[in-house]
Amino acid sequence: MGTLTEGIAALLRRPITDADRDRAALHLLDWIGCAVAGAASETGAVFRRQVARQPAGAARVILGAAHTARDAAFANGAFGNVLEMDDVHREAILHPGPVVIPAALALAVERGADGPALLDAIIRGYDAEIRIGRAMGHAHYRQFHPTASCGPFGAAAAAASLLDLDEARTVWALGNAGTQTGGVWQCRAEPVMTKQLHTARAAVMGLEAALLAADGLTGPREILEGALGIFAGMAPDAKPDRVLAGPDAPWLVHETSFKPWPACRHCHATIDAALVLRDWVAGREIAAVEVATYADAVAFCDRAQPESVIQSKFSLQHAVAVTLRDGPPPLEAFAPACFTDAGLAALRDRVTLVRDAGFTAAYPARYGSAVTVTLADGETRRADIPDALGDPENPLPVADIIDKARRLMRSAGVADDVIERVIATTLALPGGAPAATLDTILP
Repeated sequence: MGTLTEGIAALLRRPITDADRDRAALHLLDWIGCAVAGAASETGAVFRRQVARQPAGAARVILGAAHTARDAAFANGAFGNVLEMDDVHREAILHPGPVVIPAALALAVERGADGPALLDAIIRGYDAEIRIGRAMGHAHYRQFHPTASCGPFGAAAAAASLLDLDEARTVWALGNAGTQTGGVWQCRAEPVMTKQLHTARAAVMGLEAALLAADGLTGPREILEGALGIFAGMAPDAKPDRVLAGPDAPWLVHETSFKPWPACRHCHATIDAALVLRDWVAGREIAAVEVATYADAVAFCDRAQPESVIQSKFSLQHAVAVTLRDGPPPLEAFAPACFTDAGLAALRDRVTLVRDAGFTAAYPARYGSAVTVTLADGETRRADIPDALGDPENPLPVADIIDKARRLMRSAGVADDVIERVIATTLALPGGAPAATLDTILP
């Protein structure tokens, strides 16, 4: 029957349609918006300074025509994750975009690939990363960041596609990508920038593994299920059957969710529920707020008084408070000013978190939450959201995905005419435009 990575390599050869490429182009555009804004951030500046030939004051996405593919994948791998607005796959509990796209885009630009080849690489990279991620099990997620541990597989599959590796060399690339994986979660417990190093390194690991495989470097075939492999060492409750499940199913890029809000995905259904109540609450005194959601959301996002931007993005209390008070949360809703806002601090203190058995049982197939608000006069109202906005059951309209990219680029100071060229060029890639055309217009 072969090994699991041999099975993945075979599945990556199934047909890709125009509709698949159109979907991948939307994910590429979504990533561009996140990366342009991330490049302009304090964290982005650190990674820009680390890349050779990058001007110290530049705030731009870095492409392979002006840098090596490795440098481009490294910097771009960090940029797209900074704002916590990158796409996400629910069952795998990981973000494929900020790892797969930087590796694919850097190599496509360096090698002169066309748009369909770039998009095909993205589709294959998403599939490999998600297939492995959904098999890793919950015990792995408690200790490891799956985007870091599974991302190298996605980057390797994307690069293997662009390099036109045969199945044997694709297996070597996957094996050598997997042997480098890691990414423990301690960075989540401290107000640090390490999470972006996870995505940057994952993109480079996968890219390098594919380049080495192309040159003949062999890699382990049983990197997942072997006695000394990843499942044995990092995933005690792994579900190996999930790797190759659904061989005839649509490409998994179609199951990947878009994130409308600049916060951890575990906060999104709570934000959506708060928005349902926002008009009813407006101008009235709130006595108490209860957030009932799945256990992982509470485990990851229980921070009553966050002390940094990243902590505020991982705070259910802050997410629900700022949304109830101010409405749909923009980037500024998680800025440092919110930590010194006495009104917000007081409202966060009135929030109680509850691990809800129903939402927990549905997770990770569904990310749900309910918010109950009690007013000072005793009136109470509850809003239930079974699926966060942007999930397949509650999709974000295409126009909103495009507008999200537009708003993010505008937040980084990009001129409107440049933004519209980026959008038009990206959405035209399925028609055959060279991937390198993005290098002439990306800010």
